[in-house]
Amino acid sequence: MRINADFTQAVELHPSDTASSPSPAAGVHRTMLDRIGDEVARATTIVQFDRDKYFPEHSHDGGEEFFVLEGVFSDQYGDFPAGTYVRNPVGTSHAPHTVEGCTIFVKLWQFDQNDREQKSVNTNDTNLWTKGEYTGQSVLKLHEFESEKVTLQKWTTGTNLTLTTPDKGMEVLVVSGELQSNGRAFPDRSWLRYPAETEVTYDFTKDTTLLVKTGHLEEV
Repeated sequence: MRINADFTQAVELHPSDTASSPSPAAGVHRTMLDRIGDEVARATTIVQFDRDKYFPEHSHDGGEEFFVLEGVFSDQYGDFPAGTYVRNPVGTSHAPHTVEGCTIFVKLWQFDQNDREQKSVNTNDTNLWTKGEYTGQSVLKLHEFESEKVTLQKWTTGTNLTLTTPDKGMEVLVVSGELQSNGRAFPDRSWLRYPAETEVTYDFTKDTTLLVKTGHLEEV
């Protein structure tokens, strides 16, 4: 299976452009944003879990990175409420569950083998945020390894931004709020991906939070 698998092409997905479908696990639905492979795949997905879902312990042979969008995701390491960013590198394992149900944005099989830092960051902690380099921007740095950088960014209403994406591209998830790009409004759960050296212009029509990842796109 190949979905948005050409990383040399820009992709801008409004939630209406995608649809969720049942996964092989009962009570789990997923919206596939990009994918290379079948059930074991390099994948970027929004996954929704029903209440009281428990899963056996499994390993992350290709690494797992996720951001909790709604509800509480749990495993033996703790409870991760909405707004938590988690990295489980290659070779780690866990037994996940959710009591109340949850929705996560998850990336699989996209770890550098040498990136071994396991972490969780609760982005609801206001002490972690700093002023950004642009007017109207606040930034929370989540992870950095070689060229890869992951940040959560808040943008105030009325802010305009034009930038050129860095080497190895840029990926954006709208966590809350709305941005406009190419004359189209993208609300929360929109996902946008651009190859290197792409000029991007955003207009923020509401206070908006973005999960941004740069310097990580390579052809597979």
